[in-house]
Amino acid sequence: MRSTLPTLTTSLLALTLLAAPAADATPLADCGPGELCLWQDAEFKGKRYVHELSGTDIESCVALPEGASAQSHANRTGRPVTVYQSAHCAETGEFQTYPGDGTYAPRSPYRVRAFKIWER
Repeated sequence: MRSTLPTLTTSLLALTLLAAPAADATPLADCGPGELCLWQDAEFKGKRYVHELSGTDIESCVALPEGASAQSHANRTGRPVTVYQSAHCAETGEFQTYPGDGTYAPRSPYRVRAFKIWER
């Protein structure tokens, strides 16, 4: 006589996987192609700031709103982006450049206050 326990376990596992929320159901999924998204908190949480190429001057320093900062970001612009600790893009503070086409930083090593989107 065969046990039905393995079959029952497999069926329950399949139902659990089908009922689980999709991996795309995160705030990160809201950052669309061509956008640079910055979140106030680590792990893509908190207030989100979104910038598109169409509304951002290339190679210009763009500061987040006065007093704002970000601890995580996603670059989906297709262009390199440098994020700065300084609100004026000063290189005396921390800064780092991330390549385009899907670079994700869930925890910035410093508070980001400004950025520059570069020509390719």
